[in-house]
Amino acid sequence: GRVPTWNEYMEHGDYDDYWKRQSVLPHLHDIDLGVLHVAGWFDAEDFRGPMDIYYTMEANDPDNKSTIVIGPWRHGGWGWMDGDALGEINFVQKTGEYFRENVEFPFFNYYLKDEGPLHLPEALVFETGSNEWRSYDHWPPEEATKKSLYFQADGGLSFESPSGDASEAHDSYISDLDKPVPWSTAIQTRQGHLWMVEDQRFAARRPDVLVYQSDVLTEDITIAGPVIANLFVSTTGTDADWIVKLIDVYPDGSWKRGADSGMRMGGFQMLLAGEVFRSKYRNSFENPEPMIPDQVTEISFDLGDKSHTFLKDHRIMVQVQSTWFPVIDRNPQTFVDIYHATEEDYQNATHTVYRAPDFPSHLELLVVERER
Repeated sequence: GRVPTWNEYMEHGDYDDYWKRQSVLPHLHDIDLGVLHVAGWFDAEDFRGPMDIYYTMEANDPDNKSTIVIGPWRHGGWGWMDGDALGEINFVQKTGEYFRENVEFPFFNYYLKDEGPLHLPEALVFETGSNEWRSYDHWPPEEATKKSLYFQADGGLSFESPSGDASEAHDSYISDLDKPVPWSTAIQTRQGHLWMVEDQRFAARRPDVLVYQSDVLTEDITIAGPVIANLFVSTTGTDADWIVKLIDVYPDGSWKRGADSGMRMGGFQMLLAGEVFRSKYRNSFENPEPMIPDQVTEISFDLGDKSHTFLKDHRIMVQVQSTWFPVIDRNPQTFVDIYHATEEDYQNATHTVYRAPDFPSHLELLVVERER
């Protein structure tokens, strides 16, 4: 009762008028001022905010005066960090300094002091993996091609359509709410920032995490734009969370050293993107619906935008799990108002992910082909 805002949130668990009234997106029309959208690939607090604003402005006014810049930063890191590393990941160059000197300073000079010229592209994004800045006339790049990365038998992952019968082509795990998958190996009293690029081997070893991994890549694969998870799933419960993580796996024999600890990076599983989707909102954020136990259901959701090159000799990995504690609150796995759930509402459940021709779970990627 001491924090009125929290109590208000407790009474508005779904996307109702309380939340809709607070959205700025419906008001983004006829903006004729220069706008600089800035986001960090590893912003744990608010990556989606600037992205949603950019996409909405582009949809409403395609000829607006805006530029989007996305770099390898944590929340607000573009304003003060060198930006040459985050955790163990080395970005080689001082991306924060580059942004402040070559983008932010000339932008404000042009629009606040009438000093120019200003030559900014529509989109300036830092491509992780290759560690290069890329300029585009459109975001996502118009030259990007949509490709599906399918879950396969025996933990495989490839661009080929899956085979097999749905009665056998699936993988299951028990989601034990007393033993949730942690978000990090770090022992700390706050969320922190480095978990956004943390080595995911600790999760891959768990029985309640499904792991799908490509063969060793024979050439670079570059993605640019939204990453969409399309899952075909079922559960023995009436609700479930689905957490999907896209991961870059370093070669086992890599002698590269981590930027922070100097550790050898062989086998490192770098988290690139991760997102959760609560099943009851699969058809509407306003009107939640229970899952029908043991019925195959399609669930699609956005993992956010990425610009990344999976280098030759690396592997692409996808992990699927149903808890990510405590970054995401535990889903009771029963169809209830979670804010007012009782201890009895929390039930273990068996979740199943399908990878059959009729139920082809996959990630949808935008792939940019480059001359080799």
